[in-house]
Formats: sequence, structure tokens, C-alpha cells
Amino acid sequence: MNGVRIIIGALIAAIVAVALVPMLVLVDLVGGGDGWGLCPSGIGGCETSYFTGPELAAGLCILVFVLLLLLRMALHAQRMVVARQQTRGESVGRGDRLGGG
Repeated sequence: MNGVRIIIGALIAAIVAVALVPMLVLVDLVGGGDGWGLCPSGIGGCETSYFTGPELAAGLCILVFVLLLLLRMALHAQRMVVARQQTRGESVGRGDRLGGG
């Protein structure tokens, strides 16, 4: 049960990290950086193709959807473990119940 919780926490942290990437790229560009390789000579001399931004956005969206799919599967596995424990009559801790806090 605790292993599933750790996986769920890691997936949520990964989703948040992926969602923050565009903001961090923009902050880097504004600060005079290269935007994590997006604009090698800085924002003043940035000459990228038309597809660089959309390519990055598409990659991030695909990654978020894959992470959401994995999160859904992990939550389903957690529900199955709790249901199995309840049908066996095993003691389920207060925080292990569905809806329990």
C-alpha cells in the first residue's frame, strides 16, 4: 500500500514539474539566459524555426497525458488494494480507507 502511495506522489510531482517547464524557460530567457537551449544566443538574437515552440509544447503535452494515464492506473491499483484488504477482513488503517484522511 505504501509503495502505491509513493508512486502516486512521484507521479504528481512529475506532472507539476512538467507543467512548470514553460515558465522556467521564459524566466531563463528574461534573465538573459538561453531558455534552456531554445535560443542559444539569448532572446535578442533568437532565430529559431517556426516549429521549435510548438514542438516543445507538443512534447510536454504528450508527456503530461502519459503521466496522467499512469496516475490513473496507480489510483486504480490503490483502490483495488484497499478493496482486497477490506474483503479479507484485514485491518485497514484510518488513512488507508477511501475517503479517509
